[in-house]
Amino acid sequence: RLISLLPIGSDEVPDRLEYIVEEVAVKRFNRVGAEGMTQESVDGRSNTFQANDFDEYMDVIDQYTPRNSDKRGAG
Repeated sequence: RLISLLPIGSDEVPDRLEYIVEEVAVKRFNRVGAEGMTQESVDGRSNTFQANDFDEYMDVIDQYTPRNSDKRGAG
């Protein structure tokens, strides 16, 4: 999924973005059995899940590569 957010032609995740892969994998593992839920409440404890696991990393991803189509086509 991260590769799809990188510029066209990217075939692998750059080393400096590998931590995102690890952190998103942990998030998804911790949600096993709760896929598709946006919120869960059990015995007074409430969990809210993000709709997109990459939302909090988009600033970093955007700094790595502009996602603006005008800049992607330049060159």
